[in-house]
Amino acid sequence: MSGIVVVTPGFLTTVQDLGRPGHAAAGVSASGAADPLALRIGNRLVGNADDVAALEMTMVGGSFRFEQDGVLALTGHDTRARVGDRLLSPWLPAVIRAGETVVCQASVGGARAYLCVRGGLAVPPVFGSSSTHLLTAMGGHYGRALRAGDRLPLGSVTNGAPHGRAVDPTDLPGYRPGRPFRATEGPQASWFAPEARALLYETEWRLDLACDRMGIRLQGPRIQPVAARELLTEGVPLGAIQVPPSGLPIVLFVEHQTTGGYPKIANVIAADLARLGGLRPRDAIRFEEISVTAAHASLRDQEEALDALFV
Repeated sequence: MSGIVVVTPGFLTTVQDLGRPGHAAAGVSASGAADPLALRIGNRLVGNADDVAALEMTMVGGSFRFEQDGVLALTGHDTRARVGDRLLSPWLPAVIRAGETVVCQASVGGARAYLCVRGGLAVPPVFGSSSTHLLTAMGGHYGRALRAGDRLPLGSVTNGAPHGRAVDPTDLPGYRPGRPFRATEGPQASWFAPEARALLYETEWRLDLACDRMGIRLQGPRIQPVAARELLTEGVPLGAIQVPPSGLPIVLFVEHQTTGGYPKIANVIAADLARLGGLRPRDAIRFEEISVTAAHASLRDQEEALDALFV
């Protein structure tokens, strides 16, 4: 079966789908696309189901030679790509011919881009998912980032015809860059004085250089609990904002550990999680507290707006 050959892999390119939820009890975090909205939109543009595996590129894209005709879509904030002299528009399906190479350039503003191909990447699933979990070398292409010379076969199962026009996702609720990240109260929020909790929402935080798919470390003022306390290790969710002894918050990301012993002051809501995948080191971010009811409504609004893009 023909497929895609990696000519240059870029900075960090992996195979990702929507992850493997439901295995936290076995110590396996969901992993999956850092920006699942970009992945879902790309898959819909080429006629795939939402959860089909694609390429996730970080900061600097790669170049990939196609061994067969195909339809592809490039998604992600501030992404650029070319096929020969032809510039590919993001958020729009495009035809590529056998023997052509798509060259994905460095992202100008966002951190991640996705190359979705009609039929998807035919990578064997592990725990029901083809996503790469780098920390455990699970899934994807041998559990690792792609290297020059790697070959990825393409699948043949599609969900429908490619979408006939470009889409603009910038108005999706929770997806516009620059907005505060909304968060709900965490289970250990009461461990912190009102002034300390207010500090989380009043501060413009900067992303530390030590950010990866496991956690997003923040730089700013130190947040300390009222008193030093021991927390029995418990399950931790995606988007939890933990406060370690240093007082500098960490937002748990897609390859987060499944249990933790640091107090969780807040949790980024589901509708804003995809935007975390677009953050780069040194980016500035803010948080805004909302209720759980408002968080549910925001996710519902986002899903309805996503469906409306493809009407």
